[in-house]
Amino acid sequence: MMKRNILIIFLALTTAAFAADSAIYGEELVTNILGYDKEGSLHLGQWFTILQGKYFSIAFLAILFGVPAVFALHYFIIGPKVFSHDRKKIHVFNLFHRFIHWLAGFSFLVLIPTGFIMIFGSFFGGGTFVEVSKELHAISTVFFAIAVVPMTLMWIKEMLPTMDDVKWMMILGGYLSKVKRPIPAGKFNAGQKMWFWVCTFGGIVMILTGAAMYFQDFELAIIKSMGLSQIDFLRLSAIVHNILGMAVAALFFTHVYMSMFAIKGAIHSMITGDKEEEEVEILHSSYYKELKENNKI
Repeated sequence: MMKRNILIIFLALTTAAFAADSAIYGEELVTNILGYDKEGSLHLGQWFTILQGKYFSIAFLAILFGVPAVFALHYFIIGPKVFSHDRKKIHVFNLFHRFIHWLAGFSFLVLIPTGFIMIFGSFFGGGTFVEVSKELHAISTVFFAIAVVPMTLMWIKEMLPTMDDVKWMMILGGYLSKVKRPIPAGKFNAGQKMWFWVCTFGGIVMILTGAAMYFQDFELAIIKSMGLSQIDFLRLSAIVHNILGMAVAALFFTHVYMSMFAIKGAIHSMITGDKEEEEVEILHSSYYKELKENNKI
């Protein structure tokens, strides 16, 4: 009975799709086919084939194994930074901050692995496993979409670049040294700010391009006004989505390493909202001075 109902629903949806006035199944199908790679096209066919068929998989493979390998070397050669737990606790993140952060964080814990599974779908033999991963990827995107707007609004002011960020980048935040010395940084350092901008604005672009690839068959006036065929738009979406996906994956691995391994106990700040005073004094020295001047500690 269930199989019969599924078959009926599938046939109904397929019939509706073919009957719709759409860019893929409707009257525009022939127009789009004739317009592929012709004058006015973005001529993405060859680039899409090369990038999607070869270079994207190599790049994602390098990120998947290369970034963790670099951090493993850092951990065993330089080691983690350890700060005193005997001093004051400085309250940095309120409950709403932590909830939004974890909502985004848990969505990434699904988005990143399922994204890699889809990239290497042929390695897994395609089929149900990859298809389920695709659906989980789409569902997790909804949760990330809920988190990304409030996360952007609540932290955007503190994520604006300052001269401290230039100084931080010049010494890579002091992470290449075992010596604990004050690092120029506000409430968020340059590395955290980089992750924020890629995660939020890059994430919003990924939501839009991902939705385009997931639904595929839709009409947007802006696409037509730009002279783009549907296939052009989908190819462009795939290219942009994958390039941003590389940045997101690399920085996500970095964020996890820094919060769970490079700084002992750092992850607790997103559980309790508190940071150790010595950690703030050393890794966020400008923020620490500001708190002292305002008698907040």
